[in-house]
Amino acid sequence: MWEYTDKVKKYFTDPVNVGEVENPDGVGEVGSLACGDALKLSFKLGEDGKIVDAKFQTFGCASAIASSSALTELVKGKTLEEAEKLTNKDIADFLGGLPKEKMHCSVMGEEALQAAIRNYRGLEPLPQAEGEVVCQCFGVTDQEIEKVARSNDLHTVEEITNYTKAGGGCGDCVDKIQAILDRVWETTPKAAAPAAAPAAAKKPLSNIQKMKLIEQTLEREVRPALKADGGDIELIDIDGDNVMVSLRGRCSSCAASAATLGQFVQSKLREFVSDDLKVQEVKP
Repeated sequence: MWEYTDKVKKYFTDPVNVGEVENPDGVGEVGSLACGDALKLSFKLGEDGKIVDAKFQTFGCASAIASSSALTELVKGKTLEEAEKLTNKDIADFLGGLPKEKMHCSVMGEEALQAAIRNYRGLEPLPQAEGEVVCQCFGVTDQEIEKVARSNDLHTVEEITNYTKAGGGCGDCVDKIQAILDRVWETTPKAAAPAAAPAAAKKPLSNIQKMKLIEQTLEREVRPALKADGGDIELIDIDGDNVMVSLRGRCSSCAASAATLGQFVQSKLREFVSDDLKVQEVKP
């Protein structure tokens, strides 16, 4: 399981500013349930032009809820010009850091803020697929990859996946992502990499504990999302670190079922149970 800071835990278990602002001046929506994360941000301006209220509705993991809650805290009291300078790094820093695999939650917050400000200014939402779509599973374009790489000093495909999910589905786009990184950093000096933090120790689980946690995670974190899209999932068997499941309903025939299992189901199980778990689909 990933290690969260106390502040992430606080904003996950007791989030603030949940809901929708009444008669908002700006509203921004990003993400999708199919990708496992979605965020709606609304804000209200005061007579002095500063944001006096901001609220969020999100569907996602602990990091998504904490990042969204943090975002609403960060924008309050700021003018729009000040707010639009906030980046995903500001959100992560406010929380004392996020697991590297969860940095895409902070990126989602930055995108929702930019979308809400554009909405206030009467501008059309930014095209979701501006540029060439590189990752078909999650609809991530070459321009998005280049932007997040430059903004966050990312140099590996794994880092790009952590920040955008690109490459985290079928994996067919990995070579293209690497080519983009090669082009981006070919002319830009690589910054000195910070010293890697020591890996946090994880508590070993007995077989019974692991099985119970898997069942609880599927019931609490996975099934509600799939049911919202007309699908479902059934746990078939557990063999060591291999988790056999079967998709039901609309999920069973969805073209993105491989991404759903790999990026969403497996990601949730690794987050809440063990990094070693591998999800395998059993066809009916």
